[in-house]
Amino acid sequence: MGFLTDLVDDLRRRLERDPLDESSLMGRAMQLPPPRPFEEALRGASPPAVIAEFKRSSPSAGEIAETDLSRQVRAYGAGGAVAVSVLTEPTRFGGSLADVRTARVAVPVPILRKDFLVHPAQVIESRATGADAVLLISAALTELELKGMLAVADDLGLGALVEAHSEEDLAKFLATDAGVVGVNARDLETLEVDLERALALLPLVPRDRVAVLESGVSTREHVERALDAGASAVLVGETLMRAPDPEATIRELRGERDGRR
Repeated sequence: MGFLTDLVDDLRRRLERDPLDESSLMGRAMQLPPPRPFEEALRGASPPAVIAEFKRSSPSAGEIAETDLSRQVRAYGAGGAVAVSVLTEPTRFGGSLADVRTARVAVPVPILRKDFLVHPAQVIESRATGADAVLLISAALTELELKGMLAVADDLGLGALVEAHSEEDLAKFLATDAGVVGVNARDLETLEVDLERALALLPLVPRDRVAVLESGVSTREHVERALDAGASAVLVGETLMRAPDPEATIRELRGERDGRR
């Protein structure tokens, strides 16, 4: 077994032992303003659309940065990020659901809750916390589970980013009506990054879907190669968290020079 299998198995056991209160969560979700459109934000941007991620640590990188969340995501917005990804997993990534609420107040762009979601109640929880979209990892779900989670997200008005690392993962995505797929260069079992493998998968995504390259993106060259392979967006985390000037780094990744392309 690897990282993803261990984490998901542990999570499923915890949810069985201590299930989420779906009724209470739904009540909270219904009191919130409508979600900000996630897929529309990606489709409406001039490529590359940048999804900028906030995360404090990761199993592969250890402690990344301890910075003020509001200030960081405001810099993302100023740099031109069309959405902000917030990693909420607490045990390996140091995240929390409170980070979603803070981010949503700080910036007007859609907030993606990035976590390991394996139960529909977690999708409702995401909406109740203020997320505008959720990450659904294909390798962590059966095809039936993925379709069920997407249906719940759709009922709540939430966007979804379906993550794929392999052709098998991509096939699950293509069996759904989901519009956005994140091709992850990181193998979530071994935590190793293989950018070439991800770039080889991108051309398999139909042009009517939105393809996002995740992980391993740190330079403008990486972005250009992603665009050439068929992606129209990139998700960038560690590079921005470590950057002295994340606003300028996003502009550089987008191909801007002195505010111009």
